[in-house]
Amino acid sequence: MSALEQAQIINRRHFLARTGCGIGAAALGMLASGKPAHAAEANAYGPQGPHFPGRAKRVIYLFQSGAPSQIELFDYKPSLDKIHMTELPDSIRMGQRLTGMTSSQANFPVVRSMFDFAQHGQSGAWLSELIPNTASIVDDLCIIRSMHTEAINHDPAITFCQTGSQLTGKPSMGAWVAYGLGGMNDNLPGFMVLISRGSGRTMDQPLYDRLWGSGMLPGRYQGVKLRSAADPVLYLANPGGCSEATRRQMLDQLRTLNLERHRETMDPEILTRIEQYELAFRMQTAVPELTDISDEPEHILDMYGPDVRTPGTFARNCLLARRMAERDVRFTQLYHMGWDHHDNLPDHLTKQCHDTDQPSAALVKDLKQRGLLDDTLVIWGGEFGRTVYSQGKVTETTYGRDHHPRCYSLWLAGGGTKAGIVHGTTDDFSYNIVEDPVHVNELNATLLHCLGIDHRRLHVNDQGLDTRLTGVEEVHPVRALLS
Repeated sequence: MSALEQAQIINRRHFLARTGCGIGAAALGMLASGKPAHAAEANAYGPQGPHFPGRAKRVIYLFQSGAPSQIELFDYKPSLDKIHMTELPDSIRMGQRLTGMTSSQANFPVVRSMFDFAQHGQSGAWLSELIPNTASIVDDLCIIRSMHTEAINHDPAITFCQTGSQLTGKPSMGAWVAYGLGGMNDNLPGFMVLISRGSGRTMDQPLYDRLWGSGMLPGRYQGVKLRSAADPVLYLANPGGCSEATRRQMLDQLRTLNLERHRETMDPEILTRIEQYELAFRMQTAVPELTDISDEPEHILDMYGPDVRTPGTFARNCLLARRMAERDVRFTQLYHMGWDHHDNLPDHLTKQCHDTDQPSAALVKDLKQRGLLDDTLVIWGGEFGRTVYSQGKVTETTYGRDHHPRCYSLWLAGGGTKAGIVHGTTDDFSYNIVEDPVHVNELNATLLHCLGIDHRRLHVNDQGLDTRLTGVEEVHPVRALLS
């Protein structure tokens, strides 16, 4: 028997694969007809649109990697002035586990914030002097002071916030949203990622590409990272000596080969590969136009601050996030590193706030003045909070704080969230939640609800388990956060 005859024999595995993927075959027909691959995949590999009308169409997540201190920024505790440098009571700590950084400390001195707070806006929310620009938009914000999480160290905590699991390999929030709703712009990815390094602590916790990965979802839903270099996306431009016509001919030939392979295997990742090649071809025009800010008026650049003129800064990334919102990118993820302040917190935190305060507020103002805030959900926050007790030596000018998962603060704006409120209360030590706790999974369920997604119905079967962003335990959206 010849090799060709052997290749033509349909064995049991091939038979089951082909007969079990009728929808994939239909998708293949659409591909062959010249329609975009993602139009076919919407049926085979993702829910079609929202489960109910959502207020938000897109998300901008300003993730502050390293965990900002809630005590210095959002959770005003004037009572700490009276007990400054006294020992944290056992009745407050209640045996909470400690990290390796402070577990060997002989004592745990309570340390007040060095920074002043004041009330702002009609809501009268107390905010730190470190974030005056955020204070100017306080009536557009939904501030949550009662967030809590499960992990006490950075990597599992960040992974948990972004994927709903402390274990690696699960789809990120952006991938889930892109999978559930699809993209809105055929020339740009539905999920884009930008990273900036803070000036407060330049050698901070690393970030890994799996944080914006697609896990067991088709690869087309993973985040596409934009670099600050001259070539924002690697390998997007044509190689030297390769014309656009040559590139088009090469892609057509690759498409033919990949379609033939898909007929044999029914592997959905082959459809992903075809679509990603096509998307990259379209992005050759769309990405340079997106990242070129020369058409931005001076008053807009000034609103974001002087750092906006420097590629790779948080300010520039916030402006790019607004430009992505205008172009209907479904999920934009910004990571700003440098918030892990175990020592010299007053100096490091001041620098981090200088990086982020003005651009974050400018983004909200810019979206609002363009009529985009109503259907754009903006999130600002990190993976956990900081302890009320000091890590290491305390002096008149400096101190540090360790990781604290029991309570922390973040804010939301737009996209169907309630504006001008403060949700949740912590004790006098900002150590335990006493009213309206919000778990990370509850927050994620709420964010999906704003997009019109029932988090219980957004799942995939993986190795016999229904996997979803919000975990396996029963959680519900926090209605008090919704307008």
